[in-house]
Amino acid sequence: MPLRPWLTAVLAGLIGLACPAAGAAELPIFDAHVHYSHDAWDNVPPAVALKLVREAGVKRVLVSSSNDEGQQQLVQLAPEVFLPALRPYRQRGDQNGWWRDPGIVAYLEERLAKYRYVAIGEFHIFGADVDLPVPRRMVALARQHGLVLHSHSDADAVERQFAQWPEARILWAHAGFDTPERVAALLRKYPRLWADLAFRTDHAPEGQLDPAWKTLFLEFPDRFMVGTDTFTPERWPYMVEHARWSRQWLAQLPRAVAEQIAWKNGEALFAGARR
Repeated sequence: MPLRPWLTAVLAGLIGLACPAAGAAELPIFDAHVHYSHDAWDNVPPAVALKLVREAGVKRVLVSSSNDEGQQQLVQLAPEVFLPALRPYRQRGDQNGWWRDPGIVAYLEERLAKYRYVAIGEFHIFGADVDLPVPRRMVALARQHGLVLHSHSDADAVERQFAQWPEARILWAHAGFDTPERVAALLRKYPRLWADLAFRTDHAPEGQLDPAWKTLFLEFPDRFMVGTDTFTPERWPYMVEHARWSRQWLAQLPRAVAEQIAWKNGEALFAGARR
């Protein structure tokens, strides 16, 4: 079945099954990791994307796209919901090797002159590549415009970004796919480091919260955010189910901590940058 009809069928099923009251009555969510790239807007039109967000009970979304036009469609449709983050990707292929492409700098400068953003990212960078000229310029632009860095990086790259800009606010994508112990070490070292939890490494049984992650959430209740990561169009229909699953494990935390991770931390981090 072609992609568009397949997605339309799945979307219709999910939206029909989801109970609107569930999203409205339960814990609201700030989703800090969403993409709406060129293949997404062809298969999940902006109005459908917004409907999915609302069915999921998601109150705010940090969204980026490759290229930038996708997220601009969402921001134009619902600026009170979608907060734009600028990726250094003119197309998906830029993900591999963008840090050595001087053309990326011109692209970032052009977009920043045209639109307002709350973050730069999500970008993929590892280790010493952060110290190359193109990423250094990107960090400098984030500093100039007061933007959060949404960094898909290893721990080394995170530390190098702070070395370039000690006052940076860094949102660590996927919590670095790292262990709770390693994440804790960096959070203790860098008070301006946050982490989204998209695809976090979790070895607990289905429906249970990993004890090591629970301990970490209790130690740093103000430093984590929920993330779905719609890195392909097929992930968009999953937003409703992901929100349900997120509320399931959040319910195993004290209510005040659950509220912080679900939405209050995202609201606080981006409060000064929203339109």
